[in-house]
Formats: sequence, structure tokens, C-alpha cells
Amino acid sequence: MSNTNQSCLQRAVWLRKLYFIRSAFSFAWVALAFTVAKGSPVVASGLLIVYPAWDALANLLDARMTGGAKANPTQVLNAWISALVTVAVAASLVLKLQIILVIFGVWAIVAGLLQLATAVRRRKGDRGQWVMMLSGAQSALAGGFFVAQQGSAAPVVQTFGGYAAVGAMYFLISGLVILFRQSSAKAGRLAPEKV
Repeated sequence: MSNTNQSCLQRAVWLRKLYFIRSAFSFAWVALAFTVAKGSPVVASGLLIVYPAWDALANLLDARMTGGAKANPTQVLNAWISALVTVAVAASLVLKLQIILVIFGVWAIVAGLLQLATAVRRRKGDRGQWVMMLSGAQSALAGGFFVAQQGSAAPVVQTFGGYAAVGAMYFLISGLVILFRQSSAKAGRLAPEKV
């Protein structure tokens, strides 16, 4: 196997693992949002801080494992923005400002567009990116919904929980696309040659 093929295979394995981990994290976050957080403002606040912090870390890891910062400027920018959102959400909670849906809305718009740009850039070399393109577009649209919901009586964590659940599904589907395409590629290489 050539170094290029090995590198593509390693990248696919890494992306598959990352997508599955991100999916699992989001499903766990959603479960907590719709159960424990309903009765605990402390847990709800913690979840609102943890989600963008995890996104920042996941984007940094993704950029690092798929070519570094220079090869992945949209992910590095996304990581920085997610880190700033983490700080903004924490400050909003401490200062008792009622602007978290606006913060999450603007973040969802920007992060969605950056995710879309990353997926478009990756689509030729990496499998499963069409799902990430849909996810990025949906995120940007959902961000507008969050901004419009600001000031309503909707509970913030549960409002955002629906968004996180859809994101979890996108990551799961993308990971499965990579897994199934790898499996079919392996089966094709192992099939006996026709005489």
C-alpha cells in the first residue's frame, strides 16, 4: 500500500472515530438536557458551557489529525469561535443576562457555515462529507431560529437540545457512511479475481 493510500485510510479511520465520538457526546448531552437538566439549573448551566467547549476541542483535534492548522483554517477558526462562545455563555450566566439563545444562534450560523466550508473542501478526498454539508447548512438555518426565539418562554437547554440531537444524527450518519464505504472497499480488494 502506498503512503498516500495509507494516509487516506488513516484519515478515514480518524474521521470515522471522531464522528462517532461526537455523535455519542451529543446524544449523552441531549439525554442530560431532557432529563437531569430539567430539574437542575446548575446542570442546565453546565451543559450550556460544556457544549461549545467540547465543539472547540473536537475541531482542534480534527484539524490536528487531518493535516494541521494550515490545511484546516475553517476548523481552527471554528475552534476559536467555539472557545469564545464558551466564555460568552459563561459570562452571560454569571451576569444573569438573558441572551444565551442569541449567542447560540449566532454561533450556530457561523459554525454551520464553517462546517459547510470544511465539508465542501474535503468532499473529494473524504467520504461522508455530503452529510456534513447538510449538517452545516441546517446549523446555519437553526441559528436563525434561535435568534428569533430569544425572549420567548422556551427553555434554553431543551430548545438547543433538539439542535444537538439533529447534529448527533448527522455525525452518526457520516461515521456510518465512512464505515460502510471502507467495508465495501475492503471487500472489493479481497474479492477473487475473475478469470
